[in-house]
Amino acid sequence: MIIGFYKETKKKESRVILTPIEVAQLTAHGHKVLLGSNAGVDSGFKDEDYLEAGAKIRETMQEIYDECDFIAKVKEFETREYNLFKEGQILFSCIHPAGDPKQVDALLDKKVVAFTAEDTHINGSPNSEVAGKLGALMGVFNLLTINGGCGKLVCGATGSPSINALVIGAGIVGKGATEILSSLGANLILMDIDIDLLRQCHEIYPKNVRTILSNEHTIKKLIPSIDLVVNCVKWPKHRKDHLITRKMLKTMQKGSVIVDISADIGGAIETYRPTTHDNPTYIEEGIIHYGVDNIPGIVPKTISTAYAASVLPHILSIADNGIVEACKKDGYLRRSLTAYKGILTHKETAIIQNRNWTTPEEVLKLDNARDLNKVPETVKFDI
Repeated sequence: MIIGFYKETKKKESRVILTPIEVAQLTAHGHKVLLGSNAGVDSGFKDEDYLEAGAKIRETMQEIYDECDFIAKVKEFETREYNLFKEGQILFSCIHPAGDPKQVDALLDKKVVAFTAEDTHINGSPNSEVAGKLGALMGVFNLLTINGGCGKLVCGATGSPSINALVIGAGIVGKGATEILSSLGANLILMDIDIDLLRQCHEIYPKNVRTILSNEHTIKKLIPSIDLVVNCVKWPKHRKDHLITRKMLKTMQKGSVIVDISADIGGAIETYRPTTHDNPTYIEEGIIHYGVDNIPGIVPKTISTAYAASVLPHILSIADNGIVEACKKDGYLRRSLTAYKGILTHKETAIIQNRNWTTPEEVLKLDNARDLNKVPETVKFDI
């Protein structure tokens, strides 16, 4: 199989999907790898490094798409890339299809085979951990008066208390944020709806971390005393309510900060709207909001190596075994199948966008396979 990747097109996105290590493994399996010139330079990898691993260089995206059976990248496809898609071509990327109807239209119209990479991870993506850690740091940074914040130091000082921080969601992202804020000395509350998960967190974190079950009443009661909120909850897109409402913001101290790592429009934070690394914050009701949706993209030398290693097994399985056999063996890969030759196969996207869909098992003719690997659904609608 011919596999291609290129420098990310999203603004301020510096990660790379494959490092020379993964390229060497793919070529060792007999596959051909093409990359766009300087694809990995921001992550610390020169074109020469990839050439030594067995890859070939191409100068344009057009060449990559024209020659490759399989396109891999980190972030979602942008409008300028849609016309490059070829029928039957395999696409592997963090597509986030449920929130992007136009991208879904392009995937279906072009009859590609698309996998959304964020659904392939068994224990969470390295990107999620780094997003949590960086989100916490961005929150601490924006509390400073030079950034419009209320002027509080996360760890406090002799005779002056540390900040009160609230992390909502104790998954991979929330744990990353908690690790940073607790180590910096914040007085921290970690909330989740899963009591067993909170029990685990209670056992591993220091005494400046309290664990509390998450619900609207408790958040409403706590929020006036909170200096920094880090939201790590991926909110089901069918829900019309919010965990933190505009009305709640009016009870917070001016210059407090909300970091919405989940970056859901209409999600857990009612006042969230997307921002960029160039203009990362805005103010609503006197509260600073940080809403960048690709936070890990600014630390490519840290995250690219870990992320590339995490996705290689999926890419290699597809390349070695073909789509059907790879999806049969790996339920996580199967659930990430988003579009298959003009057919939508992603349940959440179908529900949110009110589209017709077919299960991956049915479209791949695996619905009667006895040894089919079963995995949890990506979204639970009873949250």
